[in-house]
Amino acid sequence: MSKNGKVIQSTGKWYKVSIGDDIVDCRIPGKFRLKKEQVTNPVAVGDNVLVDVADDGMGMIEEIEERENYIPRKATHGRRGEQILVSNVDMAWVVQSIRQPKIRQGFIDRFLVGCEAYQIPVGIVINKMDLAEPNDLEYLEVLEDVYEEIGYPLIACSIHDETSLELLKKELNGKTSVFIGPSGVGKSSLINAIRPDLELSVGEVSASSNKGKHTTTFAQLIPLPESGFIVDTPGIREFGLVSIGQSELSLFFPEMAKYREECKFYNCTHSHEPGCGVISAYENGLIDPERYNSYLNMLESIE
Repeated sequence: MSKNGKVIQSTGKWYKVSIGDDIVDCRIPGKFRLKKEQVTNPVAVGDNVLVDVADDGMGMIEEIEERENYIPRKATHGRRGEQILVSNVDMAWVVQSIRQPKIRQGFIDRFLVGCEAYQIPVGIVINKMDLAEPNDLEYLEVLEDVYEEIGYPLIACSIHDETSLELLKKELNGKTSVFIGPSGVGKSSLINAIRPDLELSVGEVSASSNKGKHTTTFAQLIPLPESGFIVDTPGIREFGLVSIGQSELSLFFPEMAKYREECKFYNCTHSHEPGCGVISAYENGLIDPERYNSYLNMLESIE
């Protein structure tokens, strides 16, 4: 019998699908992988699917409904194509920690561009504020000024600070949101603070590399206490952009929009051309240097 459901967990080979009050373990037929050869995971957490449920209670995913949206990144470990991190979300949050591991602004900017390109509302969470030192607080003020001015909400929080957690809960309530970021930044710890009954596994940061160790090994959709859902995802070290050309990249930097109109050349890359409105704005302090540097790094990576 075929039933409609939503994928709430993906381990790569098996999927847990919520169908009414039941959770059904499902597989996918080989034809899915043949049809989706450019995608490493044909089915993603958040997908609405049609499932054929057998008499023994096991399921086979027959069809994936059209996605409202999804967040892709370039496949890693030498594989071709793209990986879909999550689908059908209302809001994405890129999570970083103020320390252990330190903030990677380049990662933030790549993620923001990826969400802009796929028209997904996005914000920034800076976690572990209980570890912050005075120079960290100064840096945080700079980040808040830069990102909030161009339209991205930024929440600084700690699992030990109930006030900041309440602010985060308010943002999550009633929506399907996702936390994405490197290992060790505290994504699962934040979800544990919101849903203490879950007791999600959390890890420590490596003392030698100052990088997080992978603890969450698969994505899962988790109900929130009042209403809405949060997707917990494994830590990722890289966020490679998908299907964005050099000529398009500046479209996904909101602060460049009005200055692009001043460029002398229609196909300006805003990196070296004379008469470039964006370069002029940068040189006059109207575009944040770190953001412009992120733009140049991304531009080089998609040459």
